[in-house]
Amino acid sequence: MTIQNTPQNGNQGKMKYKQLADHIMSLIEIDQLHIGDQLPSLKQLQLQLKMSKETLLKGLNELVEKGIVESVYRKGYYVRKTTIDRSFRVFLLLDKMNILREQFYRTLFNQLEARADIDIYFHHHNYQVFEKLIKENLGAYTHYVIATFLKEDVAPLLNLIPDKKRIIIDLNEQGLSGNYSSIYQDYGYDIYNSLHQLKDELKKYDRLILVAHPEAIHARLVIEGFLHYCTEVEHPYLIQSDIDEKTFQKGNAYVTFSRYDTDDVMLIKLARKKKLKLGKDVGLISYNDTLVKEVLENGITVISTDFEAMGKTVAEAILEEKIIIKRNPTNVIKRHSL
Repeated sequence: MTIQNTPQNGNQGKMKYKQLADHIMSLIEIDQLHIGDQLPSLKQLQLQLKMSKETLLKGLNELVEKGIVESVYRKGYYVRKTTIDRSFRVFLLLDKMNILREQFYRTLFNQLEARADIDIYFHHHNYQVFEKLIKENLGAYTHYVIATFLKEDVAPLLNLIPDKKRIIIDLNEQGLSGNYSSIYQDYGYDIYNSLHQLKDELKKYDRLILVAHPEAIHARLVIEGFLHYCTEVEHPYLIQSDIDEKTFQKGNAYVTFSRYDTDDVMLIKLARKKKLKLGKDVGLISYNDTLVKEVLENGITVISTDFEAMGKTVAEAILEEKIIIKRNPTNVIKRHSL
């Protein structure tokens, strides 16, 4: 198949690689290219269109990102579909799916519904899975929205993604290059600021105990913010990796951020066992709000980031094609447990 070097009207002012993408789309629209058809080789395109290999690859990659064309290893480029239903294709890589991630995803989906296709993947804190998903999908999407939370250094992998297509969420990864978006939780600041908002309620407790599991990637940041608050206001404190029944007593207030809220359940059981009243004898502050925490024991006080706001900000970065670096808002919801 021959592609003539005849830019369409209105294309003269566009960059050459965009002219190529538009021209191939026009051939699809006039029924000269069909699903499954192979495009001419790069060498043929160079001769026909008098464009450099680099320019041709940019144009073809733009069509790959939009899902119009697919690249088959050692074979070439093929027409994948004949219409652009969406302006953007989003690669969404999360660590897991839970109620909070569901809030983020639903908000992002609703914001982008008419403009983007979203493909969602999960790495489950497994570096090999994370690496495989990143490398297999390079060049196939217009944007890459990624939550990390891995013990390994993932910066070299994330840097494989073009910076302006890279949107990091939740954990503010270090060591990344380029000009990219990051909508993150500032764990140290959030707990420090939140405890200050609860300072009057905390005064009635003799000791503030942070239950910080060492395997949690963000534990160090939470501990730093917790220590900052306790030393500043001179509140006696303790940091534990697990709930310890021996130290559980009247006058303790606990801060928990376990992945599955198992610490909250254990504390409630201990309070019942020792006939201590939650919110009076023992305090509880839990990370991340859920419908269950709203009603459990007449309500659990929470420090909770706004995952809907995170979804809206990510959608803004995609739709307006701009770089956003922003600390996601975190709210304190006071309830009966404190």
